[in-house]
Amino acid sequence: MHESGVNGVPTPLERRRLGPFTVSAIGLGCMNLSHAYGAPVSSEAGAALLLRALDRGVSHFDTAALYGFGANEELVGRVLGPQRSRFTLASKCGMHGIETPTGMRRVIDARPETLKATCEAALRRLRTDVIDLYYLHRWDKQVPIEDSVGALADLERAGKIRSIGLSEVSAATLRRAHAVHPIAAVQSEYSLCTRNADIAVIDACREVGASFVAFSPLARGFLTGCMPDVARLDAKDIRRSMPRFSAENQAANVRLLNDYSALAREAGCSPAQLALAFVLRRGNHVLAIPGTTNIAHLEENLSAGRASLTDDIVERLDTLINQRTIAGDRYNAATQAEIDTENFT
Repeated sequence: MHESGVNGVPTPLERRRLGPFTVSAIGLGCMNLSHAYGAPVSSEAGAALLLRALDRGVSHFDTAALYGFGANEELVGRVLGPQRSRFTLASKCGMHGIETPTGMRRVIDARPETLKATCEAALRRLRTDVIDLYYLHRWDKQVPIEDSVGALADLERAGKIRSIGLSEVSAATLRRAHAVHPIAAVQSEYSLCTRNADIAVIDACREVGASFVAFSPLARGFLTGCMPDVARLDAKDIRRSMPRFSAENQAANVRLLNDYSALAREAGCSPAQLALAFVLRRGNHVLAIPGTTNIAHLEENLSAGRASLTDDIVERLDTLINQRTIAGDRYNAATQAEIDTENFT
């Protein structure tokens, strides 16, 4: 990968196939604007970041019913709805919020009737007639995957969605789903630090003709070189519940960053750009959707093409940071039980 500009004008972003679409290889994961890492940004700040991403050539925006319990879809719809023809819109169903006496609670529910109702609500929030790529956010293990995918196929036939995706599934579940209806993409966490998809799913995607979309390719901020001390994270930051970010494990993992930063300098890029370049090198069917609330970080991510990844640098990266050298699991036991991806033994 290589990027250069003329007279300060950035080189157009690399484009790759996403199911039936062709989009920027680096898209935008919109979750951070409304959900998961502390207080949401202001409406004005969120709008500014979304519009800057669009102006920079990002043509793949990813949201979900869960994010902000609908607020993220509303933000994306309000800001980007007038520009709908300029980008591919991805959203997700099967995991959303329900109101309880003590506040909103996350639930996994992929019954066909729930998925169809969630889609109708999403279309209203997103201010669009059709969602380009609609993911099953989690496989609801109380519902056969064939039934959930069948409901999504009904939505496609009805013109509500254009293609079907799955999130955080195993290769076996992907193949079961694909036998019901072609699966356009699988989205899972993937980075130098989280390699579960290397076990089988990335290759299975290639075999069935699906794209693989990596979320958290910057390891939830760890690989950016500017992640705050865990003790300073917002009380509602989801990383507080992740074993990998416990004080003990984080202290062990931080020791890898000096050598990692040195490799970034050798590759002529920032730590964040190195992480993204590594992910995209995994295959031409692999895309990345880093999230950010900061326009400067957005610009940095979109310039990941400046990384000069030689085979030697890739080999040393692979040896330095992998599932054996990173301390701590990515999820706690309760969350892991909801995930269908393969695990290293």
